[in-house]
Amino acid sequence: MNAALDTTAAFTALRSAPVATPHQTNDPVAAKRAATAFEGVFITQFLGEMFSGIATDGPFGGGQGEEMFRSLMIDEYGKQIASQGGFGLSDAVQRQLLKAQETAH
Repeated sequence: MNAALDTTAAFTALRSAPVATPHQTNDPVAAKRAATAFEGVFITQFLGEMFSGIATDGPFGGGQGEEMFRSLMIDEYGKQIASQGGFGLSDAVQRQLLKAQETAH
């Protein structure tokens, strides 16, 4: 069965969905949490590029299973590295978030 995918309903739902406006906070804990999450995404992208040239075949490679779940593994690596201090990017991001919100008032 080779039916065409109807994306009309999906696009209609996306267009009608309200855009959430970020709210201001002076809460350093919330800013730190957002900064750490941002750093985790950054590290995940960094690691994804690093792992992109590594083949999954060979006598001890994971084959298709490893190829399929590699992105999930890299995502977890990124989160763990960020939660343990990361590259130090989250501190700078947190400072800038709080600074930008102080000037917005």
